[in-house]
Amino acid sequence: MTARAHETGSTRVMRGVKTTPHRFAVPLDYTVPEGEHIEVFAREYSSTDHDDAARLPWLLFLQGGPGVRGNRTTQLSGWMKAAARDFRILMLDQRGTGLSTPADTVTLPLRGTPAEQARYLRHFRADSIVADAESIRNALGSEPWTVFGQSFGGFCTLSYLSFAPEGVERALITGGLAPLAGPPERVYRSTFKRVAKRNAEYFSWYPEDRALATRLMRHLDAVEEFLPSGERLTAHRFQMVGSFLGGNARVDALHYLLEDAFVPAPGGERLSSSFLDQVQSVVSRRSNPLYALLHESIYCQGEASRWAAWRVLKEFPDFAPDATDPLLTGEMIYPWYFDEDPALIPLKETAELIAAADDWGPLYDPARLARNDVPVAAAVYSDDIYVDRDLSLETAAAVRGLQVWETSDFHHDGINDDGDAIFSRLLAMTRRG
Repeated sequence: MTARAHETGSTRVMRGVKTTPHRFAVPLDYTVPEGEHIEVFAREYSSTDHDDAARLPWLLFLQGGPGVRGNRTTQLSGWMKAAARDFRILMLDQRGTGLSTPADTVTLPLRGTPAEQARYLRHFRADSIVADAESIRNALGSEPWTVFGQSFGGFCTLSYLSFAPEGVERALITGGLAPLAGPPERVYRSTFKRVAKRNAEYFSWYPEDRALATRLMRHLDAVEEFLPSGERLTAHRFQMVGSFLGGNARVDALHYLLEDAFVPAPGGERLSSSFLDQVQSVVSRRSNPLYALLHESIYCQGEASRWAAWRVLKEFPDFAPDATDPLLTGEMIYPWYFDEDPALIPLKETAELIAAADDWGPLYDPARLARNDVPVAAAVYSDDIYVDRDLSLETAAAVRGLQVWETSDFHHDGINDDGDAIFSRLLAMTRRG
């Protein structure tokens, strides 16, 4: 299918990069192509080193998430600089995010009841994102293109290879080999173990932070502290800062966050404004509620998630806020988010309906992946706390011709650390293949 409408905006030039906005009208539900349409936004990036970038082949970048808009950049660096040597880059705002028709705290309640909102959100998973990509490719008149997927974008790339491999010339995946089957519980049993190991590694680097993190959580149990937006910061919500542990490029920033925590005050120490500002930017889902609403559904095919991470967490008592030295958590989503985050409270019933849904359609076609003939190269990070190494290698073995580069030099945000080298390596692997 080709997008019903395609609008191209004005090209701008800044710091060696040309950018052109594109807007596409696509069906909300591809099984009802004449029904409601939504808009999907994408921005084209190319290097000014090319006199005629229109002659270059396209590379589609699929962002991590779910519910996170495409990157905004004002100059080419990292993997984008490497890619722009050979490609025009199309940076997609996946449906519901960025400048695409939004699905957020403002627009979702306008869809109607929680049941109507939940039905609407069923169309925001990887299968629909892939259908959007194919519609856009056809609207651009592109030959099969290179698809680069980071994290959840890698999950989408596997869906692309399952349902529309004719649209893909080659696929590059970083930290994004999803399990092809099985309930979400197996994901969280693996990743909680990796998060615990990463906690131990971090606190071996900064042993003073171990006592500080525990003191901070005990303080939050005893004293009411409020984030700038007005809601109370609880101990278990503070544990979400463990998301810093998922990266090479930002793990040490956790130390700087913690050292800002306490200030002396009349009547005893309190948490500093600087610390609370930083924590809010980590724990609030106001800017991307889709992440909280749909996160567990990205693993569901014919089964309900039923708050899988929350149920599995109880098997790991060292993460309990009342443990002797509580561990910090990762990117998992828990039902109490919808009780404590003001942006999510109005969406609580919708979230419960999504968590209870047990009739999700397939996200992958294992038989088609087993006979895949598209060159695929994937970076698997040995200690990734978000996408488990063992599950990734299980998937890699099930995709014909998929070449794996496993490394312990990077964590989940590897492309933010040395994106040029990672991208160039994977691209070369697909060209050799």
